[in-house]
Amino acid sequence: DSARNGFSFKGIKDYLECYRSGKLTPSQVAKNIIAMLEDCDKSTPPLRAIVQWDREQIMLMAEASTTRYRNKCTLSCLDGIPVCLKEEFKVVPYHHRVGTVYLGTQPETEDATVAKKLREAGAIIIGVSNMHELGTGTTGCNPNRYHKIPRNPYNPNHFTGGSSSGSAAAVAAGLCPVAIGTDGGGSVRIPASFCGVVGLKGTFGRISGHGSLPLSYSTVSVGPICTSVADAAIVYSILAEPDLLYPYGLKQPKATLSDMCAPDLKGLKLGVDWTFFKACDAEVLSACEKAVKHLQSLGASVVEVSLPEMEEARVAHVICILSEMRDFLQPDFNQHFHEMNLETRASLALASQFTALDYIKANRQRTRSMRFLQEIFSTVNCILTPAVPCTAPRIYESDLLTGSSDMSFTVRSMRFMQLGNFTGIPGLVVPIGYSIAGLPISLQVMAKWWDEAVLLRIGLKLEQFRDQTKKPSIYYDILA
Repeated sequence: DSARNGFSFKGIKDYLECYRSGKLTPSQVAKNIIAMLEDCDKSTPPLRAIVQWDREQIMLMAEASTTRYRNKCTLSCLDGIPVCLKEEFKVVPYHHRVGTVYLGTQPETEDATVAKKLREAGAIIIGVSNMHELGTGTTGCNPNRYHKIPRNPYNPNHFTGGSSSGSAAAVAAGLCPVAIGTDGGGSVRIPASFCGVVGLKGTFGRISGHGSLPLSYSTVSVGPICTSVADAAIVYSILAEPDLLYPYGLKQPKATLSDMCAPDLKGLKLGVDWTFFKACDAEVLSACEKAVKHLQSLGASVVEVSLPEMEEARVAHVICILSEMRDFLQPDFNQHFHEMNLETRASLALASQFTALDYIKANRQRTRSMRFLQEIFSTVNCILTPAVPCTAPRIYESDLLTGSSDMSFTVRSMRFMQLGNFTGIPGLVVPIGYSIAGLPISLQVMAKWWDEAVLLRIGLKLEQFRDQTKKPSIYYDILA
């Protein structure tokens, strides 16, 4: 961990130092968070990162943690750490609304596996975070009465990205150093990139999705959004393991963090398909190219690779994710059509045009794409791309009332994301700089299945490339 001049986000380490030194207790931190949650709901415009929270619940967990610190019997290095979970997960006693107005009419009585694991680790769950309705978009725009539009802490007139919108906003605004999201088409990595924080999409099946709404069973992975790569590694190491209630991850190899803290990147080969890499805005490209040079300066070699059939893979991913969502949401589409946002209706209506033949062909393409990646990963350790081809888009007045539906933006924002969702490989996004307008820019690292360790190793070095971290315009210092 290198000391930085100027602003730096408060991470797990900062919380632990406060607790261990006795400077603050988890109970005091919880009181600060409750005050900030009240404040950010009243601000103009409201941040809308956390959409359900309960003072009593927060204080109960914090007081239990305070007692453990006093008795020197903490449960893990997440003990007393504030976290939030995307509303897609079941979290007792909140409503499992998944961004809608019609789901989750009763409070939950059972936790999703990740919520249960976080509780067992001693974390303080500060509430559930906002999300794009049913995860169907990449802006985070959700105008319905329970959610409203979460604001980007770097510029409240811009979107956070979606669909794990509130999770990224909560971390970037300092409300908690850790949030959990789901990623079926970039839904962890896009908002993390737009909000200038770290996002990790685990290998498909690596972190249990049990207790989240199974919107798309072949593309969605679970992962943390954090203020740093080290924090993402800590959360990953606690959540990544087989879960008997989640069959997709039962056969996984043990999660390790091997060589994560190696002093350099000697011996690593970084694959880049430059034609694909360059399909982004000039500002994004310039920052990402410099970041690649930085990794080279640490001993890694850059190897040109060709990612074949990317257009076919892109279309096939859309067919898979939308067909699966449309299938799962068939009763909702029939019974709650008029309670859905206009954009959700349009997406699901589009999805109903795909045929069984389209879905079968798309899955044949998946097999081909996975085979191509197997060959590529026999020659390189990872693939580098920009995270998103552009920075966070503006919020317009009309978006607040009727929502936003911009298919060309949705397609563009997922450009570098879809390969990871379609084939199940893990991906990590790390902020590397800012646009002239002060909006965050990130680079993405993808690796072969189950090799999250190499992502984290490269991610740690990538963080050093950013010479300064700009303070978001909305930021709460919970430890002050």
